Amino acid sequence: MHVVGVAMLLALVRLLRGPSLPDRILALDTLFVSAIAQLVLFGMHLGTAVYFEAALVIAMLGFVGTVVLSKFVLRRDIVE
Repeated sequence: MHVVGVAMLLALVRLLRGPSLPDRILALDTLFVSAIAQLVLFGMHLGTAVYFEAALVIAMLGFVGTVVLSKFVLRRDIVE
């Protein structure tokens, strides 16, 4: 869990200092994946399924967020 925490910190640094918008979007996606990994590991450590459901919700929100931001970068318009 410590390695995933370090990965989250590094992704957060890239999100805050990223030189370009695509770098920040990639850092945000990496932060979502790291959060999912952290929740799954924490759920396995405690032996409860609540954290797996939270990881599933974060995965869905992360996917939609990444797609919307990427579409905005490409077209400068979200709704077609």
